[in-house]
Amino acid sequence: MKLFKIQSLILISIAFVLGCSEYMIVGILDNLAKQFQSSISQIGYLVTGFALVYAISTPLITLTIGKKSLYQTLLILLSIFIIGNLLTVFANSYLVLALSRFITAASSGACIAVALAFANFIAPLKKRGWLVSWVFSGFSIASVFGIPFGTWVSSNYGWRYSFAAIVLVSLLILISSILILPKNIHQKSSKNLKEQLNIFADRRIQVSMLLPMFNLAGIYVFYTYLEPILSHILLIKANSLTLALFLYGLMALLSNQLSGQIATRAGLRIMPEIYIGQFLLLALFPVFTIMPMIGMMVIMLLGVSMYLLNSPIQIFFLTVAERDYPQAMVLASSLNSIFANIGIALGSATGSIATEYFGLDKIAPTGSIYVLFALALTLFLKHMVQLSPEHLGRFNKL
Repeated sequence: MKLFKIQSLILISIAFVLGCSEYMIVGILDNLAKQFQSSISQIGYLVTGFALVYAISTPLITLTIGKKSLYQTLLILLSIFIIGNLLTVFANSYLVLALSRFITAASSGACIAVALAFANFIAPLKKRGWLVSWVFSGFSIASVFGIPFGTWVSSNYGWRYSFAAIVLVSLLILISSILILPKNIHQKSSKNLKEQLNIFADRRIQVSMLLPMFNLAGIYVFYTYLEPILSHILLIKANSLTLALFLYGLMALLSNQLSGQIATRAGLRIMPEIYIGQFLLLALFPVFTIMPMIGMMVIMLLGVSMYLLNSPIQIFFLTVAERDYPQAMVLASSLNSIFANIGIALGSATGSIATEYFGLDKIAPTGSIYVLFALALTLFLKHMVQLSPEHLGRFNKL
C-alpha cells in the first residue's frame, strides 16, 4: 500500500508539472506581450496552438504505443517535455517560443494518457476513481501553487525563470519515475491500428467524447483571459493579482476533488444541473461585474464548475474500453485530454476573437453558448445509455 501511494504521488506530480507548463501562459500574458511586442490576443493564440497540437498529436502517439512498455514510453515523453520547456527558457523570438510550446504540447497529451493508463493498472477497483480524480487534481494543484508562483516569479525576476523552474521539477519527476514506477505494464496487444480504432465506432464514445470539448470550450473563452479580466474589469491591483489567481486555483482543485465524488456517487447524471448553473454564470457575467466583489464570487464559482466533468467522463471512457476494447486502453485514456484540448483551442480562439472585436467584458457570455451544447450532449447520452451511479460500469449495450 505504501508503494501504491508513492507511485500515485508520482503520477499526480506528472500532471502537476504538465499543468504548470500548459497554464503558465495564462498568468504571464502581459509579460510575454511586452517581451515580444505583441498584442494580448496574439499571445492568447499560443494557448490555441498548444491545445491544437496537443489534440492532434495525442492520438497519433498513443496509437503507436501498442504493446510497448508504458514505463519506457512515459520516460521518453517526459524527456521530450523537458526539452520543449528548456527551449522555451531560451526562446528569443515569438516563432521560437511558439515552436517550443508546440514541442511541449506534442509530448504532454500522450504523457498524461500514459499516466492515466498507469493509474488504471496500479489502482484497485475501489481506488480507481480516487486516483483518477487526484491525477486530474495535479492540474488544479498547478493552478493553485504553480501558476501564481510562476506569475510572481515572472513579475519579479522574468518569465524565463518560471519555465526554468518547470524544467528543474520535471527532472526530479523523471528521476523518481525511473526509480519507482513499475516496469512491466503493457496494454493488451492489438493486431493492427484498425483494431484500436474500433473504439471510435462505438456510439457511446462518439457522443461522450464531444462532452469534454464543449465543456472546456465554454470555460476557456473566459479562463484564457482571466488575468486581464481580473486586472482590467474587476480592477484587481498588481500586488493582489497573485492572490486572486491562487484563490481561483483553489477553486479548480476543489472542482477536481468534487469530480471524484461525482464519479463515485452520481456519475454523469448530475451534469445537466451543473451546466445550467454554469450557463447562467457566464451569460450574466457582465451584470455581475458591476459590483467587483460579486464578480469575484462568480469567478470563483466558475472555477468550482471548471473540472467537474473530468472524473465521471474519464471513468466512463475507461469502463467502455476495459469491457469492450481492452486493446485500446491508452487511447481511451487519452480521449478526455484530446477533446478537452480541442475545446481549449476552440474556446481560447473564440475568446481571442471576442476580445479583439467586442472587448473583455463580452467574452464570458460568448462562452455560455458552448455550455448549451455540453448540456444537450449530456442529456442525449443519458437517454442513450443507462449510467450507473457506482462507477458507470453498467450500461445498456447499443
